[in-house]
Amino acid sequence: MPPAAVSVIELKAQPLPVVNDLPGRVAATQSADVRPQVSGIIKQRVFKQGSLVKQGDVLYRIDPASFQLQLESAKATLQRAQAAQLLARQQADREKQLAVTNVASTQDLDSAIAALAQADADVASGQAAVDSAQLNLQYADVKAPISGRIGSALITEGALVSSTGTDTLATIQQLDPVYADFTESASDLLRLKQLVKTGQLESPGDGQATVHLLFDDGTEYSKPGTLLFSESTVDQTTGQIVMRAQFPNPDDDLLPGMYIRVRIEQAIDKAALVVPEQAIQHDVSGNAQVYLVDAKNVASLQKVQVGRTEGDNVVITSGLKSGDHVIVEGFQKLRPGATVAPSEWKPAPAPAANSNPQG
Repeated sequence: MPPAAVSVIELKAQPLPVVNDLPGRVAATQSADVRPQVSGIIKQRVFKQGSLVKQGDVLYRIDPASFQLQLESAKATLQRAQAAQLLARQQADREKQLAVTNVASTQDLDSAIAALAQADADVASGQAAVDSAQLNLQYADVKAPISGRIGSALITEGALVSSTGTDTLATIQQLDPVYADFTESASDLLRLKQLVKTGQLESPGDGQATVHLLFDDGTEYSKPGTLLFSESTVDQTTGQIVMRAQFPNPDDDLLPGMYIRVRIEQAIDKAALVVPEQAIQHDVSGNAQVYLVDAKNVASLQKVQVGRTEGDNVVITSGLKSGDHVIVEGFQKLRPGATVAPSEWKPAPAPAANSNPQG
């Protein structure tokens, strides 16, 4: 029988990024519940539900009539205290002049000074009451605490709200940029760190780890993200570590709570050996193996340890070395020790889409 025709590749060590797809969810970078700071009746809702608002924009107006009356009353009390202060100051000045000529007693002077101090305190108290009433009047306009997109109105006009209650009028979320919170097994992360420590893998520099986002249907989000941090503790129930990345979101394509997958480059294998997945066989015990071709064109079986999958290729962690010739096609009827006729393996081209079907 003539030697069997086989297709082979020559292994060459090459740098290859260690990329993981990890599950996660989108979260707003800022979220604030809008709550009233004074009690009263909601008179008007100003904002449009679902719109963008800026920090300081008026969202609701609480009926200001009672707060206006409190302010006027506080101002009148302050004026009364200021009048009493003026009288007490004049009396103290007279007592001081009389004391110089020994006409007034020391007790009268002390009483006048004490009355002036009391009047000063009453004025300060009255001014504080005016400031408080003025602040309550300003709080009658419920304003946005942060900039972002506001959700639905949870309270309607005519409702009574309380500053001491738990009423939430609306919620504002900042959606550009957004966070992507995702998880990774603590054991996997520890294994990566150990490989980096022993020099088998190279860790990217600070801020250089590339992060991409995949939607639930597998399509990739067009804008790359930035890895921010990973938690320093492990969830006791799941054994997972929470990590966070930040993504720009100018078109609001990413919404809080959305399920996503984060593709992150966590390290670089400086000398990776990669073979096409179709070259991998398994024996009856499930061990991975490949056919090799030596310099005399004789085929032999070699057990290997396989690692992660990269597209249609598999990373070999042990069992092969750079320069080995691995059979990719034509090994189905081979026996170890058989002579073969090797040729270079070429991947099949991707099928072209038929843009003008004839029928």
